[in-house]
Amino acid sequence: MSGTLSEELSNIKIAVIGGSGLYSLDGLEVIGEVNPLTPWGYASDKIVVSRTTHGTKIAFLARHGRGHYLNPSEVPARANIAALKHLGVEVILAFSAVGSLQEEIAPRDFVIPSQIIDRTKGIRPSTFFDKGVVAHAMFADPFDASLATLIAEVAKTACPDVKFHTDKTLVCMEGPQFSTRAESNLYRSWGCDIINMSVVPESKLAREAEIAYQMICMSTDYDCWRVGEEAVNVAAVIANLGANSANAKNLLGQLIKHVEIGLEEGSLKSVVELKGSMRFSGITDPSKRDADQRAKLRYILPDYF
Repeated sequence: MSGTLSEELSNIKIAVIGGSGLYSLDGLEVIGEVNPLTPWGYASDKIVVSRTTHGTKIAFLARHGRGHYLNPSEVPARANIAALKHLGVEVILAFSAVGSLQEEIAPRDFVIPSQIIDRTKGIRPSTFFDKGVVAHAMFADPFDASLATLIAEVAKTACPDVKFHTDKTLVCMEGPQFSTRAESNLYRSWGCDIINMSVVPESKLAREAEIAYQMICMSTDYDCWRVGEEAVNVAAVIANLGANSANAKNLLGQLIKHVEIGLEEGSLKSVVELKGSMRFSGITDPSKRDADQRAKLRYILPDYF
C-alpha cells in the first residue's frame, strides 16, 4: 500500500494533528515529508516530520489540509490515523477549535475534555472493522487520562496567562454549518461544555489503532446560545484562532519533551494499556473473515491479521 519509509522518516512515536488555525509547528527542524498510500486512501495532506532540539521526532498533520480545503465531513479520518500508525505513532495530541456552551469557558480559554457525545449523522466512516471483519473497541473513556493530566500540569508554566478547563464533555456535531439556537440549548441541557465537528471519528479510530489520543480544545466563541450576543460568525472565530494558535505552539514546545520522557519511562499508563487491546476484540470467526479486509487491517495491526 505504500513504499518503504526511510529510518529517519519512520519510527515516530508522537504525532500532532492540527485543527482550524494550527496548520504548522514552529521552531522545529523539518526532516522531510511523507505521504503514504494507506488501504483507506491518502491522508488530508503530506505529513511533516520534524525534530525537536532534544532529538525527538514529531509527525504533524493538518486535519483539514494546509489551506483548510476539507470540510469536517470530508476529512479522511481513517487514512489519517492509518498513516500515523504506519509511521509508528503511539501518542496523538490533537488540537481543535471549539464553541463554548458554558459561561465560564470564555473565548481563548483552553479545554481538556474527558467525554464525548456523538451527534454526527453516520456519513463519516468511523471504524476500520467492517466488510467482513467485525471488532468492538472499548470506548467508555474516549481520551487518555494520563495525557490529560500531563497537559494540565505543563500548561501551568507553558501558558500561565491562559485559562485551562479540565474534565469537560465535548459534543461533536455534523458540519459545516454551526448549530441552531435550539440545538445549542439542547446540548447545554445535556450538560455539554464545548462543541466541535472533528473529534468523531478521529478519536474512535485512534482507539482501534491502539494509539493514545487526547484532544486539546481552543475556545473561539460562545456558539449561539448566549442571549443578547451575536451568533457565532467566522470573522470572530478567525480572530480568536490566531491568539489560540500562538498559545498552542507555546504549549507544545514544552509538552512534547514531557511526552517523550513519559514514553521512555512507561509512565503514561494508558499508552502501555492500549498496546494489545485490540488483539482479542475481533468477534468474527477467523474462518469467516474476508481476506481483503484482513490485508487492509494488517497495515495498522500487523500482529493480529
